Amino acid sequence: MSRIGKKLIQIPNGVTVKVEGDLVLVKGPLGEIKRRFNGSINITIEDSSINLKPTRNSKAVKALWGTYASHLVNMISGVTKGFEKKLLIEGIGYRAQIEGKQIRLNVGFSHPIVINIPDGIAAKTEKNLISVSGVDKEKVGQFSADIRSARKPEPYKGKGIRYENEVVRRKAGKKVTTTA
Repeated sequence: MSRIGKKLIQIPNGVTVKVEGDLVLVKGPLGEIKRRFNGSINITIEDSSINLKPTRNSKAVKALWGTYASHLVNMISGVTKGFEKKLLIEGIGYRAQIEGKQIRLNVGFSHPIVINIPDGIAAKTEKNLISVSGVDKEKVGQFSADIRSARKPEPYKGKGIRYENEVVRRKAGKKVTTTA
């Protein structure tokens, strides 16, 4: 039995949730999110709460039960508060600029790296900080990971793109020995 799946999910004021077959639509003050769910979990709305019940008793369905509950909680949280990830750029001459619907990264290569900003995602740059925000947690996380993968932080000097609270383990460089 899923402990997360058994809990009722409360729908806050200002948020509407519609279930149409296997499609769930969540609308809130910041936007709306649509998501398809497998028919093996029955999603019902009672008063101002969402209830999930598995239709079959199998190991795969029980695994999806808590996952779907977490997805619904994230969807509701996204349309009310939104999600944000911040990335830091470290390195001399490393910078990022936003040009229309693209982000241009100069991170030590002979050419700039251009990444398209997906729909529903907002990106801002300030000095050495990139801020990625949106209502869909998965899109925000994936776009942040795409930016980070352009130049991952290296362990010797720490240069590269890293998350704001990420700790980069530093390695010692070559040891210099003196002969007397």
